[in-house]
Amino acid sequence: MSTQLKYQIDPMGLRVWRIHASITAFFTLLLTAGVFVLSYFFDWYGWIQYVVLGIWLISSFLGIYLFPKIRWNKWRYEVREQEIEIQSGLFVVERTLVPMIRVQHVDTIQGPILKKYNLSEMSISTAATTHVIPALVMEEADELRMRISKLARVAEEDV
Repeated sequence: MSTQLKYQIDPMGLRVWRIHASITAFFTLLLTAGVFVLSYFFDWYGWIQYVVLGIWLISSFLGIYLFPKIRWNKWRYEVREQEIEIQSGLFVVERTLVPMIRVQHVDTIQGPILKKYNLSEMSISTAATTHVIPALVMEEADELRMRISKLARVAEEDV
């Protein structure tokens, strides 16, 4: 029986992921240009340049357009009284349950690109790992952070 989780991350998160991928593509383009320059000086085979350029074009397309859309469609989360459920993935969908009793602290993080779009990313830390919910509207992230903090305190008191 498959149940759909309630909340999806903000659609502006898709734009933020595409901006991050574009920045990465720009720097890999510089490396690709470096291969062109090196092949000129070292007299490499001409096909090497075209293979590297083709790899850059394909990886840039996938990274900027296709993968962020798939990732955004898969991302879901739900905060319940006893646990937080997070669903993420690109091709393999991963569903994680974080028991409230295991939550140690909750942070919101906002870099310059997220700030421009009034978004924030929330990290939920346990003793074992940190779980991240990306691209939440800032007000929603603050509200969710406070709710999880209260629920985690209540779960601790019940033990």
